[in-house]
Amino acid sequence: MGKVDFKKSLDAYRAKVGEFRIVEVPELHYIMIDGQGDPNTAPEYRDAVETLFPVAYKLKFVSKRELDRDYTVMPLEGLWWADDMDTFTVARDTSQWCWTMMIMAPEWIDQAMLDRVVEMLSADGPPRLRDVRLEPLAEGQCVQTLHVGPFDAEGPVLETMHRDFIPSRGLKPRGKHHEIYLSDPRRTAPEKLRTILRQPVQP
Repeated sequence: MGKVDFKKSLDAYRAKVGEFRIVEVPELHYIMIDGQGDPNTAPEYRDAVETLFPVAYKLKFVSKRELDRDYTVMPLEGLWWADDMDTFTVARDTSQWCWTMMIMAPEWIDQAMLDRVVEMLSADGPPRLRDVRLEPLAEGQCVQTLHVGPFDAEGPVLETMHRDFIPSRGLKPRGKHHEIYLSDPRRTAPEKLRTILRQPVQP
């Protein structure tokens, strides 16, 4: 069986700069870790990221070896929220942010496989290994666009999305702001970072 790349097969992972698009996002499964605080400085954010990737790659390895089902490891994603959502679109007060960092996993990855992978990795001790969980996320109708540039420059794009595009379509935001990090910030210049910005909506 060939390797599956969900970024190419799922419409939910397509976006263009300057285009706000309404998409229907199917239920997908993710490995997740929760936290709070500034992603630039909070140790628990760094620890979450440093835990999710080893788990994701080990799941891929086990899937290929045991099920003969290979796939490309998906990018890091984040759900973001705060008591006052203006901290995203206007104030950008990162200290007030809560988050769930996550990586999509194929639907054939189950809890038993995740449990075995956690045991396999326990000797190496990724810092938040015991905090990883596997959960479905059904976002349904969403608005999304592609932002190219530093994370801290997302504010104007999000403000346009929330205050112009979404209301103009007779919609309102619901749920949590969602970001998909198509670029690796460790290897990509800030001005070239590619991030899908997604907001679930309802009439």
